[in-house]
Amino acid sequence: MIYNPSCSQEQLEKKFKKLRKLNYNAFRWWRMYDDPKPLLPKQSPLLDKIKNGDFNYSHYNYQAMWCEHEMNKVHDKFGFEDMGRYVAETSLLRSRRKRLLEDHYKEEDNRLESITIELSKAFRITKDKVKTLMEEFDGTLEELYIHLQQKYPYNKFYLPKSLKHLQSRYD
Repeated sequence: MIYNPSCSQEQLEKKFKKLRKLNYNAFRWWRMYDDPKPLLPKQSPLLDKIKNGDFNYSHYNYQAMWCEHEMNKVHDKFGFEDMGRYVAETSLLRSRRKRLLEDHYKEEDNRLESITIELSKAFRITKDKVKTLMEEFDGTLEELYIHLQQKYPYNKFYLPKSLKHLQSRYD
């Protein structure tokens, strides 16, 4: 085997059942599935976005693993004896995998940056503090939100009436 994906094909098929199969698109031909749930608008409360799955793990990595399984099947068929045939047979799969991984890394970076910004705005703490808390916290994103809500209750949504006049200084 050339590739060693972390998920089996059965596990990937279960994950793909939750996704929507895409029709062929000439501009994004490498994508096979998409998330059926749309992202919530920016004005939505952060907890609702978290519950909706707006910051969940990107499904593009699972699609790349599927390509790795397919390339392993081609390798089992031809082996190292006919490497030229293997390269010819897997050229499309290798291109698809490369683009899916690029999409995965781009989307993961965007999601991590946006959740960091959202949490820092919601709880009035620095982005560096949020990153440190995210690294140290052992739990789900929803549990992190609840933990931060208990630890930093004096944000703009939970500011006591006696301190409302201070809010304008920070807006």
